[in-house]
Amino acid sequence: MSYYKHHVFFCQNQREAPEACCANHGAAAMRDYCKGRVKALGLAGEGKVRVNQAGCLDRCEEGPVLVVYPEATWYTYVDKADIDEIIEEHLVNGRVVERLRI
Repeated sequence: MSYYKHHVFFCQNQREAPEACCANHGAAAMRDYCKGRVKALGLAGEGKVRVNQAGCLDRCEEGPVLVVYPEATWYTYVDKADIDEIIEEHLVNGRVVERLRI
């Protein structure tokens, strides 16, 4: 059994313009938002959910991206509503959000 039920990694990579990168899409703010929501909902901690930043996840053209382990489910997102949907559907209810999956 893994230490966390779900481990969420947000790409935070920054590249030189004009190359695509997650950092240019507010990835740090979205990670902070997700981390705060997970904590507020009581989902954080051992046996639950951990939200982390990651370096380049090498999917910049599809970004911004996050990946949820252990399922290795990759998502893109636009705003806080997308993050809320990923939290509610995937992290709470165990259902992949197909419309955001990459």
